[in-house]
Amino acid sequence: MDKRLDYWKVAPQGYHALTAIDRYINDSSIETSLLELVKLRASQVNHCAFCIDMHWKDARAAGESEQRLYSLDGWREAPFYTDRECAALAWTESLTLVSETGAPDSVYEDVRAIFTDKEIVDLTLAISMINAWNRLSISMRAPVPGTYDPSLRHKLAPKPAEPAKSD
Repeated sequence: MDKRLDYWKVAPQGYHALTAIDRYINDSSIETSLLELVKLRASQVNHCAFCIDMHWKDARAAGESEQRLYSLDGWREAPFYTDRECAALAWTESLTLVSETGAPDSVYEDVRAIFTDKEIVDLTLAISMINAWNRLSISMRAPVPGTYDPSLRHKLAPKPAEPAKSD
């Protein structure tokens, strides 16, 4: 597929606003390993090839096992995930498919039994953000799947420059 737009070049302020939320999420109390599983699972549900590639690589770089990554699409049947991870993955699928699921109370109650209120909000923000990134990547056909290099992760989303102060 041909790239449509470089969204980060066309709307840099919007891009930097999204990356600011990503920085908040990455600094939250939700562990990196869980964030990567959530991002990868939502990307699988959304069929976002670039984001699947990215979060697979980021999860591996963070020490995630290939077995758990290969099994993620069937996490409900696989014995490799903790109760915390299962609750987060169910919440991820529920919110990623919210027009179909309506975010059922039963899934929320499972999350609430394991996560603090702040963690629930942070997890929900993480799920919302990966869904936003998936939609940007899919709709703009950019960047190209397979081109992501995890060693460049922090270079992809630099903090925007502070505006100059006037006297």
